Amino acid sequence: MRRMVAALVPLALLVSGGAHAQSGNPEAGALKAAQCAGCHGIPGYRNAYPAYRVPKLGGQHAEYIVAALQGYKSGARRHPTMQAIAAALNEQDMADLAAFFAAAGGQPQ
Repeated sequence: MRRMVAALVPLALLVSGGAHAQSGNPEAGALKAAQCAGCHGIPGYRNAYPAYRVPKLGGQHAEYIVAALQGYKSGARRHPTMQAIAAALNEQDMADLAAFFAAAGGQPQ
């Protein structure tokens, strides 16, 4: 149930207007995505604790990625590592990362 709620938070932010559209640059996002590869770049990777499959980012909708990152930054989504990473991102960083991952073939997956 917690996973479902955590997954719905970004969607709720989109519907409520909490996530505003900002134009992202996929090339800039590619330069910023190196840190993401440590977990999201390993096919089939499972986190040890808590145990779950690390989600694929390549090909994901940009709006969802931005909303998820905003959720981690605000604390609405709980994951200590992602909260720490998102805390260091500004809105443009989030938009750039989202544009990169949303692009066809965006890595890491």
